[in-house]
Amino acid sequence: MAFGFAQAFRTFGKLTLAGAIGASLAAGDVSAQQKTPSPASAKGQFGAAGLPTQGPAQPIGFYAKGCMTGAVALPTDGPTWQAMRLSRNRRWGNPAMIALLERFSQDGVKYAGWPGILVGDIAQPRGGPMLNGHSSHQIGLDADIWFTPMPTRRMTAEERQDLPFTTMLQKGKFLTVDPKVWTQSHARLLMLAASYPEVERIFVNPAIKKKMCDTWAGDRTNLGKLRPIYGHDSHFHIRIKCPPGAAGCTPQAPVPAGDGCDKSLAYWFTPAPWAPPKPPKPGAKPPKPREMMVSDLPKACAAVLNAASVASMQAATYGGASAASALAAAPAAAPAADADGALPDVGPVPNDKPAIQ
Repeated sequence: MAFGFAQAFRTFGKLTLAGAIGASLAAGDVSAQQKTPSPASAKGQFGAAGLPTQGPAQPIGFYAKGCMTGAVALPTDGPTWQAMRLSRNRRWGNPAMIALLERFSQDGVKYAGWPGILVGDIAQPRGGPMLNGHSSHQIGLDADIWFTPMPTRRMTAEERQDLPFTTMLQKGKFLTVDPKVWTQSHARLLMLAASYPEVERIFVNPAIKKKMCDTWAGDRTNLGKLRPIYGHDSHFHIRIKCPPGAAGCTPQAPVPAGDGCDKSLAYWFTPAPWAPPKPPKPGAKPPKPREMMVSDLPKACAAVLNAASVASMQAATYGGASAASALAAAPAAAPAADADGALPDVGPVPNDKPAIQ
């Protein structure tokens, strides 16, 4: 490519360095993200809400700082999708997001040769900061799709809880897609997701973005929507625009023009995004970490927490009560506590820098 990935690799140095950096990030970030939030914090309060509010659906605030009203749940099963990690109670979203997921799953079968999608985290019942694993997914307009295709049979709740992630990265190589697991169907699925006008961005691992830049031979009009970011090697993250009429929703700046196969991508193949934070100056007091509180969110979010709930999960499932009871015919034992913490099991662990999305 024009900006020379080979040079970027040489700049980064040996793979042992990459491994050391990855291990350092993993150790620090997993520890940081798994601290139990206090019950009074925004994470604690929104994480404890079991059902959405009554009333119209409205995203409030920004993708990484907000909440939502009137959420609906993605049915656990459909002809072309299955919801994963059910015990997290994170399959709630704005109706526009849920409708897109159902449509995307059907189009994937028709146009991408994909047997159906596995849907990961969308949002909590009232949005807000999640107990662990994400900084966004707060207003019901984000959703994670596994790179693992849906099996031909319906999985039990236990299987959905325990199925391991499959990374698209090659072991022992820095930011390299594994040709043994990556297929052209994966590429078609990504470009299909990017084709919808309401889709704002799709977050993928930098190696996957590079793979798409190097190999996608079709229409590249929407390739710029694929944005490289930490993690996202076992799933991709769809973000849609603020729905029409959602006055309380804060939009994100549009993606830059072009296909994104430029210096902004080359950046991810340098040491900069993977470097540990600079140590404080001698004598300087390190900043005191502070939990995000409800008062840090848009003012309306306090009222969202106190609003009346819908009668039941079935009543708020997209498509009605019949769609909500899909698993009733094959009940499974209560799933064990989730052990993977919503983080990728292989590859660089996300942190909150840099803000290039």
